Amino acid sequence: VHASFALRDAGFETVMINCNPETVSTDYDTSDRLYFEPLTFEDVMSVIEAEQAAGPVAGVIVSLGGQTPLKLADVLPRELILGTSPDSIDLAEDRERFGALLADLKIPCPDNSSVTSAEEAKTVANKIGYPIVVRPSFVLGGRAMAIVYDDQSLDEYMRSAVDASPEKPILIDKFLERAAEIDVDALADGETVVIAGIQGHIEEAGIHSGDSSSVLPAQKIAPEHLETIGHYTRLLARALKVKGLMNIQFAIKDDRVFVLEVNPRASRTVPFVAKATGVPIAKIASLVMAGHKRLADFGLPEILPVPRIFVKSPVFPFKKFAGVDPILGPEMHSTGEVMGVGATFGEAYGKAMEGAGLRLPLNGKAFISVNESDKGQAVLLARRLSNLGFSLVATFGTAKRLHEVGLECETVFKVNEGRPNIADLIRQGEIALIINTPLGKVSHFDEKAIRKAALQFNVPCVTTMTGAEALIEAIGTKLSQQSVAVRSLQEIHAAASRNVSP
Repeated sequence: VHASFALRDAGFETVMINCNPETVSTDYDTSDRLYFEPLTFEDVMSVIEAEQAAGPVAGVIVSLGGQTPLKLADVLPRELILGTSPDSIDLAEDRERFGALLADLKIPCPDNSSVTSAEEAKTVANKIGYPIVVRPSFVLGGRAMAIVYDDQSLDEYMRSAVDASPEKPILIDKFLERAAEIDVDALADGETVVIAGIQGHIEEAGIHSGDSSSVLPAQKIAPEHLETIGHYTRLLARALKVKGLMNIQFAIKDDRVFVLEVNPRASRTVPFVAKATGVPIAKIASLVMAGHKRLADFGLPEILPVPRIFVKSPVFPFKKFAGVDPILGPEMHSTGEVMGVGATFGEAYGKAMEGAGLRLPLNGKAFISVNESDKGQAVLLARRLSNLGFSLVATFGTAKRLHEVGLECETVFKVNEGRPNIADLIRQGEIALIINTPLGKVSHFDEKAIRKAALQFNVPCVTTMTGAEALIEAIGTKLSQQSVAVRSLQEIHAAASRNVSP
């Protein structure tokens, strides 16, 4: 929609093909003509031919509608594709070509391969080393994507989850456990590169980027890593000859920056970054793609600044589906997102959580049940909760660790251990907050019962330690504030342009 407005103002006649009718893009005055058609080669070519009958078509933009239209770049007439060329798009999308490019640029990425059979998958997995991420090469939104820890689970995945073939290989990547994930949106025109935003994910790598909260500017990332991320972004933008928008996902593991993937298109985070920076990056990208202007004409800095701390949080539909388990993973579940703005991370994250429909608990009982590897961090978080005035409840294993460090903690049965158990306490309204990280196959039934009860009775339930840390910081900020300050984006950016505190 922004591209349509910008191109019309520049003197172009704009035609939109929409396969997902919703509000703004279906307004009669958004574009000169609007077609409701599937984004298939045949349907898009029919529209192009109909338009060409009335006059020459200057070009087609495929990079503003997600992955589906991007795939059309290779089959539509190449001379019509505006912005990044079809060959550059293929270079970023093709696993082998992209791997060779990263090797040439000396940019690290996780070990990876593609396979077409269960035996081949096992050979590759043992060579790369578990854990691995497995996913089909032909799906969107992380569907049928999984993190696999052993041969048996890989066999189950290959047997039940996918139908592998030479035309549809399975992609296998080394999974970087406990890595910080970073999202970068950038503008480029073949020469100039502008980094629009470097966002840090709240959840660690392994949670789909659409399901993870993120913060702009990135917090708790060393300045040296941010410089490396900026350097890799510029290298890739120039090597791929990007014209318009691009998105790169990075991971930081053991103080090394890895590239996970590059998308030579607008990502779902572009509207968030545009609102946070106050720069209409989709409008600028459309004018660059159409060849109407160069990026240098806009006078933008190398990295766009932000006047406050901005947090993007997903909104989930779990309440609409009775019995669903609200655990996060590589498959995307969110159906919307909200933004919180504040002077501190805690304030911004708290606002985002409340915007997403989660009421921050300010007192009561906090229940903690985490896997063995999370227990050290759970002790730190439990102490923070205790200092904020919460009383602690835990299952026997976690409670034992909390007692060791001198924290008072009430013990409670797991669901399959007896009554009253933790699910009973949730139903009775005794629990204000739940921190429950996956404990493995044995406890799967117990965890699922806890999370379902939490969903049913509207109790905040966090399933990652990084998410729990962020939530506790938000609770602490809210408890220390007298009132919540609300400012419109217009006020924030107007104050920033005058260099005054909004």
